[in-house]
Amino acid sequence: MDEQFPDSGRIMGGNTPEFSVAEISGAIRRTLEGTFGRVRVRGEITEFLRARSGHLYFALKDEGGKLSSVVWRGTVPRLGLKPENGVEVIATGRISSYGERSSYQMVIDRLDYAGEGALLARIERLRLRLAEEGLFDPARKCALPFLPRVIGVVTSPQGAVLHDIRTTIARRFPHPVLVWPVAVQGEGAAEQIAHAIAGFDAIEGSLALPRPDVLIVARGGGSLEDLMAFNDEGVLRAVAACRIPVISAVGHETDTTLIDFVSDCRAPTPTAAAEMAVPVRAELEAGLAQRAARLRGGLARSLQLAHARLDRAAAALPDLPGVMENARRRLDDLGYRLDLALPTHMRHLRGRLQSASDRLPAPHMVLALRRAELARVGTASQQAMGALLRRGEARLGRLRVLPAVLVSQLHASASRLSGAGGRLDSLSPQAVLARGYALVTDSTGRPLAHAAQARHAAEVVMTFADGQVAACPLGAGSRSQAHLDL
Repeated sequence: MDEQFPDSGRIMGGNTPEFSVAEISGAIRRTLEGTFGRVRVRGEITEFLRARSGHLYFALKDEGGKLSSVVWRGTVPRLGLKPENGVEVIATGRISSYGERSSYQMVIDRLDYAGEGALLARIERLRLRLAEEGLFDPARKCALPFLPRVIGVVTSPQGAVLHDIRTTIARRFPHPVLVWPVAVQGEGAAEQIAHAIAGFDAIEGSLALPRPDVLIVARGGGSLEDLMAFNDEGVLRAVAACRIPVISAVGHETDTTLIDFVSDCRAPTPTAAAEMAVPVRAELEAGLAQRAARLRGGLARSLQLAHARLDRAAAALPDLPGVMENARRRLDDLGYRLDLALPTHMRHLRGRLQSASDRLPAPHMVLALRRAELARVGTASQQAMGALLRRGEARLGRLRVLPAVLVSQLHASASRLSGAGGRLDSLSPQAVLARGYALVTDSTGRPLAHAAQARHAAEVVMTFADGQVAACPLGAGSRSQAHLDL
């Protein structure tokens, strides 16, 4: 007791020693640090806090208790993993006390996941949550370009991974490779990888800094703890948001990380990722040469078939000079037949015209009939006029015995009758003819009011006051005759 409490000789008031607060705090601190020294504690991280100073504060808990812990700022880069609430870890450090708060805590300088079971459980929880969000949906994955111009690589600048990728691309099909060096494990590795993927996606593309057409995120093999940066949620969301197709090539063929699910394509090794990114140039050239040979062969066969079809078609065509000779012979024959047929046809038409002319009545007979009819009409008109005058004179004689008024009325009626008779005489065709006019009719007695009608008539009849004259219009024939029928 004296060694732990050097001032224990100062006893006041009996056998109970008296100590200062600093003495008690220092004694407790020395006891804790001397008793436990360097220890490893297993527990679940809770109450995690990153202070502005860079220190990390959290607690380790299990079913029986809770231990306050601290990671000093200078130790954070060497911590080994990123602390998160709910992660079961094994913390390595020393137990110390904090006298100002009368508390003790564990000063941690290393953190390790508490076995693969805890890591796998954490990864599975994250996988299920991201799967529900649709980050693993095959429909959102992009197809790899057939022949990328620039290939972006996110990996560590040290090691054989970058060398293998460059060597494979140079061997298969040389293309520019744009490398974004990052840490692939340890504290801050996940942030660097996510920042590199987002940085590649943010490149707009220019001559100085071209935009990659495909990204390869790669690292070599390792333990589950070494590959935890590629199971980080920030890295997975950066890959999902990247518009450039991403090939994941993390670990060996049997290693599986969550970046394999969210990337557009998964390669078992970095070398296989480079093989997926670019085709083999020699194979492409050989394929092109083969296709060119097949194309030339097919074209030659097509030309041969076309020539054969052309020869068959030419053989099936008739002899053009022979066809033209036959056509000339037919033309001469038709011309000879036309020369013979035209006069015959004209004689036939003349015969039909003569036959029709023979069936027509003689013009003088028609005129005689018309004159007789006109005479009958004139006689009937004169008889009717005489009868009318006689009846008027009889009525006039009877009316002479009437009174003077009736006599005057009779005189007025007689005057009207005389005027009407005068008008009738003036409107009579005979009176018009007597004034020097003539009535022109065709051979059927139809009046011809226009010269065009007279030109088309075969014969016209002109009626004068003292008789009729038959005439042939000019243009109706070469001969013209006229006779006077009184």
